[in-house]
Amino acid sequence: MKKLTTTLSALLLTQVTFSAHAAADLILVNGRIFTAEQTLPQVQAMAIQGGSILATGSNEEVLALADSGTEILDLNDKRVMPGLIDTHSHAVYGGLSLSSANMKDEVVDLEQLEERLRQWRKDGSAQLGPDILQVQGMNSDYWARVEELGKRFSHGEWANTPLVLMGSDHHTAWVNSRMMQLAGIDKALLTSLPEAERGTIGVLPNGQPSGFLVDAGWDRVSAVLPPIDTATLMKGAQAAVRYYNSVGVTGWMDPAANASPGQAVFDIKPTEQTLGVLPGYKALAEQGHLSAHVAALLVANPKSRPTDLEVLEKVRQQFQGVPNLTLPGIKIFADGVLEFPAQSAALIDPYSNSHKQGELLIDPKHFGELVTAVDQRGWLMHIHAVGDRAVRESLNGFEKAREAGNSGIAHSITHLQLVHPREFARFKKLNVIASMQLLWATADEYAIDMVKPYVSAFAYHYQYPARSLLKAGATIAGASDWPVSPANPWLAIAQATTRQGNKGVLNANETITREVMFYAYTVNAAKTLRLDHQIGSLAKGKLADFSILDRDVFSVDEKSLADTQVLSTYFAGRKVY
Repeated sequence: MKKLTTTLSALLLTQVTFSAHAAADLILVNGRIFTAEQTLPQVQAMAIQGGSILATGSNEEVLALADSGTEILDLNDKRVMPGLIDTHSHAVYGGLSLSSANMKDEVVDLEQLEERLRQWRKDGSAQLGPDILQVQGMNSDYWARVEELGKRFSHGEWANTPLVLMGSDHHTAWVNSRMMQLAGIDKALLTSLPEAERGTIGVLPNGQPSGFLVDAGWDRVSAVLPPIDTATLMKGAQAAVRYYNSVGVTGWMDPAANASPGQAVFDIKPTEQTLGVLPGYKALAEQGHLSAHVAALLVANPKSRPTDLEVLEKVRQQFQGVPNLTLPGIKIFADGVLEFPAQSAALIDPYSNSHKQGELLIDPKHFGELVTAVDQRGWLMHIHAVGDRAVRESLNGFEKAREAGNSGIAHSITHLQLVHPREFARFKKLNVIASMQLLWATADEYAIDMVKPYVSAFAYHYQYPARSLLKAGATIAGASDWPVSPANPWLAIAQATTRQGNKGVLNANETITREVMFYAYTVNAAKTLRLDHQIGSLAKGKLADFSILDRDVFSVDEKSLADTQVLSTYFAGRKVY
């Protein structure tokens, strides 16, 4: 680390007026430090002692906390940000995906796809257990070509190889005939399905299953995939931490921590042995390498009753006291996804092609009882809600809990692709945080080709309504849903300001400023994790989580904002990247 000039060193020596026990371990000076504290958002210097922030202020004020053993870091006018926090990330899955076969939403012809699959089979990156091949990150465009997929990947060299093509949304997939055989998916199963599940497995004109799966249909395949051992989970967690630290992220909410990659979650029936990725986090923490705050949520069945929570409490008890790991509550799926052909998101107005309203996974008659029970336990509830009906019914559940007694706990709804204007003001009233993946707020093939033709013009107008929610007083928190989309928060921060895509701009009147997004990824995100007393801003007494950037993100243009690079990241005062 670079030492101050002789002049500044002399100034330091004349200002040592504090006793030795108050001296800082590390002082940063000559910086542009964003504290995310409303009372003093921008400062020049910061002092750190024992992993926590001792003081922020001017060079003169902070240098007074130094002694001969203090390390001085001259920032040379560089920008410092608090450690960023992602409020919805399947980080272990994301870490594993960094080294797995992945199309990353790219669309190529089937001949090219087959060539890539051969290469991934050869290098082992598509291998899942001893026999199964899996490719992640498939664009939904492929689901309109299921007959072609079947002709190519259910015959010839692939006939005896179980194959999974996993959608980038992690709600949809296509599997070949051999994989369907292993999962027991056949014509007889299709005819036996209850009405509510018939849309979860695609059907060919001849009545045979097409291999296309959504939500509960995917659960049938995931139930027969090989389990992932703790060593592999730890590898995924370590890769996730390493990547997140490299982009300035020092905390996240894992919304499905009791589920392993590939495990059925949409109709999950957890037991006290349903531990998911938690052993991976624990193993990494015990080695001292979990340089991030992880708020791990346990997925509960959407139709759970209050008595079912006791099972989840037994899981929570198994992971108490793990460094940097908290288990503050649960996650519920209220619906699925909006894009064609899945269309499992729950809507107020029906889809124009099917005249159905999607699938509401929660039971409105009893959901309020569950939310109330969660709230009264002192837990937070985090709800996946994509469609406007799912958002409305989620808020109705929170309203029931508030009527039963206001705990003050900030609950949250994530995704929020469609929100009816009647709901905007309810977020503030009910103290529900809007956890939004605003990288998705773009006019691309998903929004224009797979959503717009199938939903009402009124609903489409309020897609990812960030500014409308903000104007109504909602607290917005930043999120990625990694590996569904990239984890780099700088991409989402920039995207929220333009909503520009390759097919135009998605509802330009819903843009929000970068400053709003900076708070969304700091203090607001910390509140979502229930860790705002420890992290989220650079204030005295909070942990010294921060990053030093290569540019001033307050002044560069949107393109440069998206390209922001992190020079170094500190976690609890320790340099981790």
